[in-house]
Amino acid sequence: MGYKEIEKNLSFADLAVEKSLEHNRNLKMMEKINAVVGWENIEAVLLEHYDVGKSKEGADAFSPLLLMKCMLLQKWFRIPSDPELENQINDRISFKKFLELSLDTPSPDHSTFSRFRKRISKKAMIELNSLVLNEFEKKGLLINEGIAVDARLVKSASKPLSNDELEDLRKKRNNPEGKLDKNGNRLKFCRDSESNWVVKNEKPHYGLKEHASVDVDNGFILATTLTPASESDSVYLPYLTIASCHTKAPIEKVYADKGYYGEPNSGFLRLNEIKDGIMRKDLKNAKLTDFEHKRNKQISKKRYIVEQYFGMSHLHDGAHRARFTTILKNIWDTMCRQMAFNIRRGTKLEAT
Repeated sequence: MGYKEIEKNLSFADLAVEKSLEHNRNLKMMEKINAVVGWENIEAVLLEHYDVGKSKEGADAFSPLLLMKCMLLQKWFRIPSDPELENQINDRISFKKFLELSLDTPSPDHSTFSRFRKRISKKAMIELNSLVLNEFEKKGLLINEGIAVDARLVKSASKPLSNDELEDLRKKRNNPEGKLDKNGNRLKFCRDSESNWVVKNEKPHYGLKEHASVDVDNGFILATTLTPASESDSVYLPYLTIASCHTKAPIEKVYADKGYYGEPNSGFLRLNEIKDGIMRKDLKNAKLTDFEHKRNKQISKKRYIVEQYFGMSHLHDGAHRARFTTILKNIWDTMCRQMAFNIRRGTKLEAT
């Protein structure tokens, strides 16, 4: 067993359509990405974490780099499902060119994409995102001068359940019988039992919460994670700050809204010699001064960029709703979105 040898010589079909691709905007965008991204470095990280194809026995497998590129295409072109991704790769010449597949070579099967996600760990995705950010930093795009931290609610992939129904479901899942279907086989699909309820702006919400940090200068997503919706925003500021350290240069300042204000976070920033950009709020025994009001306005002009990421991913990637029914799978999905977003962002910045 090894990796499939992809024929890179042009077939007659490839030559016939070559001229028509000269004005293909999607292909031009992907060619710009290829010119900027060091795919060989990404492949090296993937091979460290991907065991499929290394055995001498069995059929040849698709390379992890090709499958990772398929995952990125799914994010860039808002493809809602793996079967549709397979169809699009078989149907679109520009996708075949980006993946270096000849026109007569079929796409990987949609089940291959699902297995690929399971085999590439969260640790591997963190390494890949850090690698991409380091490459852009070496090209002069600084990422550590300041970060903006915020959180947003994400709808569950499953129909909402009451708290009593959730409790019963979780108890059932903790038993071996609860993980099997009626035929005694392992469940292939299960309802989301990790989401929970929270009330925001007097409206109940059932789902998860995404916590993210974004570079305030160039708009790169530096860190992202998911928790049940009821988790407090403020306790994740230290985690996001640490997870945003991708280069040797220290983070200079952290920007956040009033929800993060408090001694635990201010103390964390002081301890690590990071400038405090957390907006202040009225306390029971002290109202904000004019200076603090002005300071809050200045901070809001910096921290808007994390809300911009939330808005763009909501509009273009359906990020307002979870795709999978487990937090672990959804975290992988958000990290893939992070990688796709940063590659597109860095490519555009390189072109200016």
